[in-house]
Formats: sequence, C-alpha cells, structure tokens
Amino acid sequence: MRRLALPVVVALAALAAPLGAQREARVEISLPPRGFLATQGPTVRTLGMLTDRQTRDLLRNGFPARLHYRVELWSSDGLFDDLKGQVEWDVVVRHDPLLHTYQVARIVGEVVTSLGSFADVQGAQEALARPFQVPLVPGARPERLYYAAVLEVEMLSLGDLDEVERWLKGELRPAVRGERNPGTAVTRGVRTLFVRLIGGEKRTYRERSARFRTR
Repeated sequence: MRRLALPVVVALAALAAPLGAQREARVEISLPPRGFLATQGPTVRTLGMLTDRQTRDLLRNGFPARLHYRVELWSSDGLFDDLKGQVEWDVVVRHDPLLHTYQVARIVGEVVTSLGSFADVQGAQEALARPFQVPLVPGARPERLYYAAVLEVEMLSLGDLDEVERWLKGELRPAVRGERNPGTAVTRGVRTLFVRLIGGEKRTYRERSARFRTR
C-alpha cells in the first residue's frame, strides 16, 4: 500500500481541478467526398480528450486512459431507422514513467497499431486528433443513410495496470477489450469504485454525420 500513497494523494488532489476543458472535448465524424460515399467509410477525429488537468494528472500517475469507439451505419428510408452495421475499436493512452513518454496505440480486433510515443501529453492529444478512416462502407443499394459515432472514455482501474503491461508486450488484452476474470468480481468492484472516486468515471460522447445517399 505504501507504493500507492503518492499516486493516490496526487490523484485525489486532481478532483479540485477545473473541469471546464472537458466541455470542449468531442468526437467528430466526417463523410468522404461525394464521389466516394459508396466505397469509403467516414473519418473520425478525437479532440480535447486530454486537455483537462484531472485526466493529465491521472495519466501521469499510472492510470491509463481507454477510449472505446463505436461507429454505426443507419438507414433512414423506412418508418424507423434501421441499423445496417457497426465497427468498434479501442485506443489506449499510457504514460511510461521510466522513459518519460506517452504511448498511444489503436486496437482493432486483435491488431495493435502504435500511434507513436510522445514526450508530452500534447503529442498524445495530437495523435488522437489524426483522422481515422472507419472500415464501414455502405452497400450498393441506394438508400438514405447516416453514421453515428459513440465514444466512451475511462481511466483503467488499478487492477488493469498489469494487463496493460501485458498488452504492451503483445500478449492478450482482456483489460483493453473489456473482458475481466470473473473470479475477481469483488476486488474489481472496489478498484472500479476507487478510480471513480478520484475522478476516473466513464464519459460518453456522441456525434452524427449528415444524411447522404450513395447514388
């Protein structure tokens, strides 16, 4: 427990940080050029997620950030909107205290892509802001469509830190993918409560594209 004393104190102090910057955080979704609507998916950018002091302090003191994305393709031709397909992926941001760097990686299924290692949190934020083209393409059938993006941001719990280390070594990634060992439910609950008490609760952002037709 002594090893956790300093991070706990610093993280608790982050509760007093202003949260105004979080209001600027958002996810953006953009359609491809008109001539490519039927053959390319939309692009997603993430802005302002690491700008508030609270998130930065938690990152700096060993709490990785997990950003879980879900982009859905909807048809609005009928009486009710119809879900045509969806794609999900994760991005993890982690501070390495030994190298004094911030590591950012995207996980799509079992494929991990490094987005870079940065000397400061601003570099990590710029990596999140790069456009990512979502592999979700409409079919050939002409219909009125739109995309909806949902982004969930949370600081991983203390119990997930070892699993993040395993992920960085290329091993399986149950923490990143939202899977847990069912035998540790009580411990997991306490750790999750702790992270939320210090300001690591889950935040959700939503955005929708303009409506379009493929033809």
